[in-house]
This record gives sequence, structure tokens and C-alpha cells, in this order.
Amino acid sequence: MESGGSKRRVVVVGGGIAGSILARSIQFNADLTIIDPKEYLEIKWAQLRSKVEPSFAERAVVNYRDFFTNGRIVTSTAINITENEVLTADGRHIGYDFLVIATGHSDNVPVTRTERLHYYDAENQKIQSARSILIVGGGPSGVELAGEISTDFPDKKVTLVHKGPRLLEYIGPKASVKGLSLLRSKKVDIKLQQSVDLKSASDGSQVYRTSTGESIKADCHFLCTRVPLSTAWLNETILKTNLDKDGRLMVDEYLRVKGRNNIFAIGDITDVPELKLGHAAIHHAYLVAKNLKLLMGGGKESKMSVYKPGPEVAMVSLGRKHAVAQFPFATLGGRIPGLIKSGDMFVGRTRKHLGLEP
Repeated sequence: MESGGSKRRVVVVGGGIAGSILARSIQFNADLTIIDPKEYLEIKWAQLRSKVEPSFAERAVVNYRDFFTNGRIVTSTAINITENEVLTADGRHIGYDFLVIATGHSDNVPVTRTERLHYYDAENQKIQSARSILIVGGGPSGVELAGEISTDFPDKKVTLVHKGPRLLEYIGPKASVKGLSLLRSKKVDIKLQQSVDLKSASDGSQVYRTSTGESIKADCHFLCTRVPLSTAWLNETILKTNLDKDGRLMVDEYLRVKGRNNIFAIGDITDVPELKLGHAAIHHAYLVAKNLKLLMGGGKESKMSVYKPGPEVAMVSLGRKHAVAQFPFATLGGRIPGLIKSGDMFVGRTRKHLGLEP
């Protein structure tokens, strides 16, 4: 079993934004290990900009060692948890005093930063070489990708197909209407309440069939549907009874897994009733870092900080100058919310959280 010295052993499973900010925050207070199948953090809200501008990924894809300098990085996948160990796919048994689950979503991505940057070069070439592009999915990823392509490549024919009755169903209908209007102003063809049979173009015809019998000609397609949570593996662990019906870990007000004194969960995998967005995950990370420092320092549980969800704010970028923003008091669309997000996609701000130059 791998273990450390006199400091309390903390294992963080998952190196997304929540796990990474937590690890950086406590790296000098604990004997710390990050377990993640890749060697880098990717700022996910920059992914779609990186497809149209691959150089943008240089700042958004960051090796862990650039900000996590005092601890171990295990490049593997966690496959089991016992009362005092995490087991990995490559056969390691990593002991813990405190455990943080921060696995996010099940993204199939390459191991190294270099490979990930090459991926964006290839995606950009795919866009550049196409005259017509099909986007499947009208959630935030599909809408943002349609906005990015139609802004940077206005001569390309972009079609977005969504099976739901409106775009951006995770937020309010006013935001959906504004997003629809902005995309249509960019000449994006939007088809709602339809699905696409992606195999229908496997004969090389480049013609895709929808559920209503329409034909869509496209040189390439991008699938932007929901990615599942990375929690199914927990069904084989001591936490199998702590998952709700949606596969999220049930947590208490301190973001501890309910019934567990030394296991926390942060990010999208928690059952906290809030929009699952980056700024919430960052808030989770800082709060759990504070609580871990308290507990590792011998502080009383009664002194731990309580997590309170913030106001529901959501922003969806639509190219370099426009966005849709939902605030508690208003929903805005156009250049004003675009000034907030769409230029830098919050990459500079996120890098500051990691102690890096913007």
C-alpha cells in the first residue's frame, strides 16, 4: 500500500477543475495524491473555442505539474474504494485518511497534453475542410459550437438538430428564445423535436436522415449530446448506497458523502440542487479545501463551513462577441453578456485560480 509520512493522507479522485483547485489549495497541508487517467487539466468551457482556434487550447490545457508541485500524480483510473484505500486499474492500493471524489463526467480523452492539442488541430481541420456541418444536440455544447463555427466561418452551412422542444433546456425559456434568435441571425438552420440517425450517412452519401424523414446534407457532423457522469464505477464500492437515482453522490451541508466522516464529493457528481456549472464546482473546491485544513489541523467538525448554493447564473457564448446570460433578475442576449464571457471564455480567470499567468 502506498502511503506517506506524518501528514494526513488525502486522495483526490478526478483532476477536473474542482479536483485541481482543491489539490492546489491543500498540497502543502497534506500528503496528497491525485488519481486521474490523464496528465492535464482541461478548462472545459474553452473546448468549443479551441475547435475553431486550436491555439486557444494552449492556455486551456494545463499539465498538472504546472500548478500541483507537492504531491503524487497517479495516471490511472480508480476502480474501487475500501474503508481506507483506493484501488486503481494499474494495480495500485493507495491509502487515505481523507478521500475526495471529483470525477465529473466520463470523457474519452487522450492521456497527454500533446495528444489533446493535436486533437484540436484535427477538429479544426475537419471544420475548415467542410462546406456543410451538422451539429447534433441543442444543449450548451451544441449551441456554443454552432455559435463558434457560424462566427468564424460564416460561409459554411451549419445545421443544428435537437430532440427537445427548445434549445438550452437546462435553463429558462427566455434564454432559449434569445439563443434561438441569435443563432438564426447567424444563419444557423435549427431543427427542433427531431433526432438524427448518424448511421444513415455511413454509406458515404453524406446525407443524414432525421426522425421526421428530413434529409440533411453535411460534410461532417459533431455529436454534442450529454456526457454521462463518471460515477458508475462507485456501484462496486463502499459508496454504492450513497448514489441517488441519477447517479449522483448524496452529500451533507459540508459536501461530505452522507454517513461518511472522511469522504467528500465535489463538482457535478454531487446531488446539491443547483445548476451544474464551473463556478459552482470552484466554490465546492474551496469550501472542501477549507474544511479539510480544519479537520487535518485537529479542528472540531462543528466549525466546518457549510455549503450554500449561489444565485443561479448561467452564460452560453455564441461566438466571439455574443452570448446569452440568465441572471436571477433578468435574461440578456447579445453583446452585453458577450463582453463578460465570449472574448476569453473565462480562461484567464480560471488560470488565476491555479496560480498561473492569465
